[in-house]
Amino acid sequence: MEKDCIQQKSAKQSSADPKNQDFLKSKISEDTIRDCIFCKIIRGEIPCSKVYEDKEFIAFLDIRPINKGHTLIVPKIHCKDLLDFPKSEETDLVEVIKKVANAAVKVTSADGFNVGVNNGKAAGQVVMHAHIHIIPRFDNDGLKSWPNKKISESEMQEVQKKIISFL
Repeated sequence: MEKDCIQQKSAKQSSADPKNQDFLKSKISEDTIRDCIFCKIIRGEIPCSKVYEDKEFIAFLDIRPINKGHTLIVPKIHCKDLLDFPKSEETDLVEVIKKVANAAVKVTSADGFNVGVNNGKAAGQVVMHAHIHIIPRFDNDGLKSWPNKKISESEMQEVQKKIISFL
């Protein structure tokens, strides 16, 4: 759904460069971009504890971390969630996730890490700008995995068929 994304112009980018337009044509309003907290961070209007930045992404420490080193990776284009993220940048996103996660694990001496993406309010998304959580994990940090539910074999097969039909 690349058409739903809007390219942000970083405060450091030149407005004379035709590649760096304020906005691509989109269904997302300029008000959404102007008011989005992550867009404000990208434009340098709000400070952050930045740990990484390139032409497509910025990564900074979460202000309400689950564990030390909890980092958010945010695309510089305004996309509402992962399903709205442009296919052309998916490979780059995975590379940034690996790079940032590796650094977070090393500097915190974590025993592992979670990669989290909340898509939509029901999933816990608070900021409606796509972002990835890198959460360093420690053997005794007290955090638990998601609870699981019992689903019958027939329900499993029904859902399987429906998912396949939409792919």
